[in-house]
Amino acid sequence: MNSFRNKLFTLRSFTPIPFIILMLVFARPSIYTIIIGLIFVISGEVLRLWGVAYAGALTRVTGSVGAPELIMAGPYSYVRNPLYLGNMLLYFGFGVMSNALFPWLLVVAMIWFVFQYYQIVILEEDFLSKKFAELYREYAKHVPRFFPTFTPYVNSDIQSRQFPDWRVAFKSERRTFQALGIVTVSLIIIYWLR
Repeated sequence: MNSFRNKLFTLRSFTPIPFIILMLVFARPSIYTIIIGLIFVISGEVLRLWGVAYAGALTRVTGSVGAPELIMAGPYSYVRNPLYLGNMLLYFGFGVMSNALFPWLLVVAMIWFVFQYYQIVILEEDFLSKKFAELYREYAKHVPRFFPTFTPYVNSDIQSRQFPDWRVAFKSERRTFQALGIVTVSLIIIYWLR
């Protein structure tokens, strides 16, 4: 099972492509779906950007699972997987914006991404619990996987050394910004041409 999870981890940047193609081919956006969907897209990217500001460029790793330190500050003090949660908000937002084969394409896409990220998270949690032992288990006990808590987890020994680096975050997210812009502009063009 871990080889399957490793493959999902390695391919996680490419698995949205078939859904995006279907979404663009069958898009039937309206002004309302664009506005509502864009709210989710922006929310997802803000969460991603905040997470990358704390975790750094290591979030772009495509080889094997790894982490030089356990990040518990910023969005990681509310939810253990802010980048994956941000991605799901992005995908949901684009599904709403496109209004493609609604609601079936959106439902299938969300089921797939929940399944995919759950498998990847199991792999990552196994690594983190082995590398960081009790520190990770204590963190995981207080911070949920996917549904944020309203109260941030605080471990002052670790978090006092963790600060956001917004310059690295914006640089690391450059490809994501480009992809978001291309898909958004494409959907707006489809809307205007209809």
